[in-house]
Parts: sequence; structure tokens; C-alpha cells
Amino acid sequence: SLDFKVRADGTLYSAQHLQVPSKQLILVVTAWDPQTLARWEAMVRLLKREEKKIKENRKREKIDTLLPWRQQQSAHGLRRQKRDWVIPPINVPENSRGPFPQQLVRIRSDKDKEIHIRYSITGVGADQPPMEVFNIDPVSGRMYVTRPMDREERASYHLRAHAVDMNGNKVENPIDLYIYVIDMNDNRPEFINQVYNGSVDEGSKPGTYVMTVTANDADDGTTANGMVRYRIVTQTPQSPSQNMFTINSETGDIVTVAAGLDREKVQQYIVIVQATDMEGNLNYGLSNTATAIITVTDVNDNPPEFTTSTYSGEVPENRVEVVVANLTVMDRDQPHSPNWNAIYRIISGDPSGHFTIRTDPVTNEGMVTVVKAVDYEMNRAFMLTVMVSNQAPLASGIQMSFQSTAGVTISVTDVNEAPYFPTNHKLIRLEEGVPTGTVLTTFSAVDPDRFMQQAVRYSKLSDPANWLNINATNGQITTAAVLDRESDYIKNNVYEATFLAADNGIPPASGTGTLQIYLIDINDNAPELLPKEAQICEKPNLNVINITAADADIDPNVGPFVFELPSVPSAVRKNWTITRLNGDYAQLSLRIMYLEAGVYDVPIIVTDSGNPPLYNTSVIKVKVCPCDENGDCTTIGAVAAAGLGTGAIIAILICIIILLTMVLLFVVWMKRREKERHTKQLLIDPEDDVRDNILKYDEEGGGEEDQDYDLSQLQQPETMDHVLNKTPGVRRVDERPIGAEPQYPIRPVIPHPGDIGDFINEGLRAADNDPTAPPYDSLLVFDYEGSGSTAGSVSSLNSSSSGDQDYDYLNDWGPRFKKLADMYGGGEED
Repeated sequence: SLDFKVRADGTLYSAQHLQVPSKQLILVVTAWDPQTLARWEAMVRLLKREEKKIKENRKREKIDTLLPWRQQQSAHGLRRQKRDWVIPPINVPENSRGPFPQQLVRIRSDKDKEIHIRYSITGVGADQPPMEVFNIDPVSGRMYVTRPMDREERASYHLRAHAVDMNGNKVENPIDLYIYVIDMNDNRPEFINQVYNGSVDEGSKPGTYVMTVTANDADDGTTANGMVRYRIVTQTPQSPSQNMFTINSETGDIVTVAAGLDREKVQQYIVIVQATDMEGNLNYGLSNTATAIITVTDVNDNPPEFTTSTYSGEVPENRVEVVVANLTVMDRDQPHSPNWNAIYRIISGDPSGHFTIRTDPVTNEGMVTVVKAVDYEMNRAFMLTVMVSNQAPLASGIQMSFQSTAGVTISVTDVNEAPYFPTNHKLIRLEEGVPTGTVLTTFSAVDPDRFMQQAVRYSKLSDPANWLNINATNGQITTAAVLDRESDYIKNNVYEATFLAADNGIPPASGTGTLQIYLIDINDNAPELLPKEAQICEKPNLNVINITAADADIDPNVGPFVFELPSVPSAVRKNWTITRLNGDYAQLSLRIMYLEAGVYDVPIIVTDSGNPPLYNTSVIKVKVCPCDENGDCTTIGAVAAAGLGTGAIIAILICIIILLTMVLLFVVWMKRREKERHTKQLLIDPEDDVRDNILKYDEEGGGEEDQDYDLSQLQQPETMDHVLNKTPGVRRVDERPIGAEPQYPIRPVIPHPGDIGDFINEGLRAADNDPTAPPYDSLLVFDYEGSGSTAGSVSSLNSSSSGDQDYDYLNDWGPRFKKLADMYGGGEED
């Protein structure tokens, strides 16, 4: 029959739509083993639904009984070859509604007619988890399934059937039973993601891949139950066409199917995709949906365009970093992307590079900015041609728009510019010492404002030595004092002054200029002898004095120098002589064999080499002293040379000895005073000594505030007369107990700060344990209160002896409570 087909697992299904006839339709299904050529046949009857259940019961009794042998056709009929069981797989549909247990198959051994046989099954689903999914009647061999099956939970079971006699002996070899759960279409396709995101460039051609959606079906993928097919249900928006995309029904690939994707019109599409099993059969299959969000990505298909063809701006001259015009553009591409970001270029009109155009990152506007100052006197206006483009190149086939070019007119406004000195710094050379009022030069400034009629006036800004004057009208420089090259205001022979040139514009503007005067040296300074003081031995040929000269001038008005001794007084040349060493140095030495020790003023004439030469008579103080064998002055000789006599030296030595003695006595006195202070005081700072308030008294009485009290009341009286004769009031008759007095701690003479607490604690303990310390536990005598007291006598009060309270704790209160402890804590004896 061509109307039915059988799968490899034994599933019988209709190949096409057909009409079941009113009477039964009988089919024969054949199964064979290609290796052993064993064949099995089963008859299938197709009935209408009313008769189907009745006929199936009969079919199971005839067909579902399995015999443990193979049958082959021979000339003599059927014969048994071997006793091995060969059982075909058993197919069980999942999700069966029962009733349960439901019979699957009956197993029989051909020996059941000879002996009683017991049947059993083992394996997963029988005696292994999951337990008791299958069971078998041990007598009849009928095998049952006990509950609905789920193929997605377990697709197959492998059991073993056993046949034993009543004694448990094996009758047949165990046989393998393979039970396959037949899949039913009970699971919908499930998408991996509920929402898929994809993108496609605008302007893409039909057939461009966009994304892939995937759905999985838990049913058997080899059957129609698990074969999923895809389709697009809806597309939103439906512009420019309702079918902009298509999907591969088997793979789930979404591709473009129509042209016209334009991000500037539609930026995003929402596509509902449906996945259906049963190979996409909408009548029998189960379906599920997912959302595919397709974003149309931007490409640079829109060139930027200026909003107007001309722009204008204005800038003051000599200003930089000033925005003079804002260029606005329109670009329909995605904002803040390389396809939208604008780049501006100046094509013409600015050969000197006075302007640049920067892009505002927020608004995408072009800001025409001055980067090099403009001069009104040179250019009163600029005509710029600018072009705009994007960071990203235009898409293929897109041409630049004529609106991507615009003109910018920039007007330059005139401002009052400061005068300037053409030569700055200006250097002039002249000799020092020119007289006051000499004209040095004309230091004039230029006003760049050629189109303004303005006057320039000059003034001094910096003249450290106040040597110069400037004419306020024409800038002529004259001397106000004599210029001296040797002045402290001169640096490297140059004197520097600064002048101010200001116009009368609105507002006024001014400029500065620096004049440098190089002073040429003249011989206007006589040389000075060096050194001013020296010493020499009283005998010649032992040492000499090297002398030189210093001149404030510079070459050629300095050395070589000429050193001479004056002729007056005559003793100078008689006692001294000068020997020339070179142009700058000479030696002064004794001419005579011996000169008495002392200090001598030796005049020396020094002459320089200037034109005309200048000379100076300098005096050098020479100390003449006795010398040792090394040529050095001795100590006594140095003192003698200084002009001190023997008496003066002795007086100085006595003063030094007296001073040392006074220092020694002072040190001894300080040591002794420090020792006494340590003996009498604590070793801590008196300000921090908390014991300054502890006063020592001759008796252990009260402090200053208690000195007015009559301490005799606390003393034991020798007689009672003075007590009875006192005025009314409280009278004490204290009796000092007789006993040994405890030893109180003795305070050390020089206590340590840490001993104070221990001393107080020890004294407190001794006082608590001293029964002789006042107040004594004695009788107190009060004034007589008279007769007839309504209170009665207190002698009628008795101590309670009920024994309800324990007074033994009084023994722990110390010796002062000893009597109370004896009275109340003594037990029955008391």
C-alpha cells in the first residue's frame, strides 16, 4: 500500500490524507534481520473508532505473544532450530492515559506445557531505579507498564527476561528486551532567547544577512514532532514595504528581501518570528514566538550641508583666540557618530593662516577662531571660502553636495594700538664722564595707527642712577649727571634705562623701549696699594712683604704699576727698599740690618699706566717683630710689636687669673645650692607637687580650722568635778582602753613621690586596728532632763533573743565593734 509507511522504529503512519473505508482494512507489516535473514510478520487491522478497542484486545492475544524460538519455513512445515530468544523491540507510546497497568507483551517458553515456569524481568525500570515502571506476571508471562511514559525523561529501557522452574533452576537463557518510548508531540519549540537583537546597514542589498534565531524542541528530532520550521508573523513598521525581511524556514537565518532600508526614515524594525514543529504544519504542530529587534545602522549617505551659503563676523585687530563666526550645518546621519561629526577647512581667503575652524563637539557647529592677530592697517576684511565634511568618508555612490561649501566675510575693526620703538633694545657707545646736559641720542617711537591723528609723548620708566633725561615731545636723550663706569649700576660696562611712549588715543595706549649705554673706560681712578697691613722680622733677609695695587679702571688704564718710596721723610728710604717683581707686584723689605720692633707707617707711591697716568700715595702699616728660626713672629715679639710694655702684660695676666677664680667659686656655690635643694625638696617640680598642702603639726590634731575647739573634751579627765560643774551641754567622759599601742609607720625624711600613697594606706590600717585611738568606746554623760518624762525608762527595752537574725558578721567589723559582737554574737552563753 502506498498510503502507509513504516519507520525504522516500527511506527506505522499514513503517508497522505485518506478516507478509511467502512469495512476493515488489513495490512501486513514485515520485519527482517539483514544478517540472519530472519523474518517476522504482523497483521494490522484498521477499523473505525467504534470497533477499534474491541479488535485491539483480540489482536494482542494473537500477535503479542512471543515464543522463544525462531521459525523458518521448510518443506515439512515449521521446525524449531534453537532455543535462543529473539524478541523484537517493544514500542510504548508516551503520555498514555491507561488504564494501568497496561499490558505490553506476553512472554512464553515452549516448555511451559511440560513444566511450571516462573517469569521475571530485571534492569532499569524493573528492579533498578526508576523502580517498578515495568512488571511481569510470573505465571502467565504478561508484561505490563505501570504508569505513563515520558520520552523526554527516558527514551528507551533495556530489560532482561528470565524463565526458571519452580525450584529456581534456569529453564531458558535470559533474553534482552528493548522497550522504546514512542514520541508524541507534547513539547512546543522553545527559543533560546525571547528577544534577539540584530543590525543591518541602511541601503543594504536584498539577501543581506541580518541574524539567526534558534528554537529547540524537546521532542524527537528524527520525527516530525521535533522538526521545527520558522516563519515571520509580523513586521513593524511596514515601511517602505511590509516584507522587508524573510527567514529561512529550516535554519532561522533572517535576511533582507527588499531594498530601501533608510535609517533616517526607519531606525528599527520589530519582527515577530514563529517556530512550529511537525515540520511547520500549523494545523497539527505546536508553535511559539520570539521577537527579533533589527536596528538599521547608519552609513554616511548624507553629506553635511551648510544651513546658509554666506556667513559674516567681526574681529578687533590684535586679538587672538576670539570666535568671530559660528557656522551651522545640517547632517541627517546619526548624531555624534563619525558619519555626523563635521570637519571644517578653509579653502581660500587666508594665506597667512590668521584663522582656523574648530568643531563644537555638542552642536557640531564650526567656530571660526582667530589664531594669529590681524592688523587693521594691513587688512580691513577677509573673504574666506570654507568646506565641511565628515570624519568618515561618504558611502559608495554618494557625492558631496554643493551646499557643503560656504563663504565667510570677516570685518576687522580698528583699535588704538600702542606706540612701539622700532629699535628695542637700542645700544649706544660713549666714554664715561661726559658732562651733564650732553645729548646722547634720540629714542623715538612709532604709532601704528596711521589712520588716526595722534600725538606721542615720552617719559622715563626706569632710570636706576637718575643719569638721563628725555624730551617729552621728540624723545631726545640727554645726561642729567656724569656717567661713571665704575658705578654699582653698571653691569658689564652697560647702563640700562627704560622709557615710555604714550599716545593720546581713547583709551590711551603706551609702549616701552629699553636704551642700553655702553660706557668706554677712561683713566679716572688712581690705583690703591694692597695690602694695607703686614708684618716683617726685625732682621733683614728673613722675609719680605709682597705688595700689589688695585685699580677700578680697566685695561689699558691699569697696570703695569710703578711702586716708589717717597723722598720725604728721609727715614723711609733709609730703612726700607722696594724691589719690582713684574708689572703688578713688588716686594717691600728692610734696607738696614736691624729695626726695633714696633708698628711703622710706610708710604708708597703707586702709578698706573693710563693716559695720562694717575698716581696715589698709600700707607701700609708694617709690624716689625722678633722672629724664630722659621721666620715667624714670636708671641712676646708680637705683643711688643703691638706697643705693650711688661707692666701691661702682667696686669692682663692677673685679670685673667681673677676671672677664672670667680668662675670656679660660682660653680662650687651652684653645686652646693643644688645639693641643699635636693635635700629639702621633692624631686619633682614644685608647681606639680600635690603635697604642698600637707602641713606638719606638733600633735596629731585637726587642721587650722579646728584650732578654736577645746580639745580637752576629748581627753580623759582625772576627776569628775569639772564635768559635773560645767554648764548644760554634752559632756564626754572618755576612757582610754588599756593595752599595747600599735606601731604607726614613720615617714621618711626624704620621701619619694610614690611613697605617699603607701604611707597613708599604712597609717589608715594602723588606725583602724588601734583600740586606743579616739573616740573611745566609753560612757557619754548628757544633761539631766528632769523628772516625769512621758517617754518612760529605756531600761525596759530588752534585746531580742528570738534568734531570727545572725549577728556573727559583727566580728568582721573590727575592734571598735567588739562589744556589740560579744553581746549579740555569743550564742546561748550570752
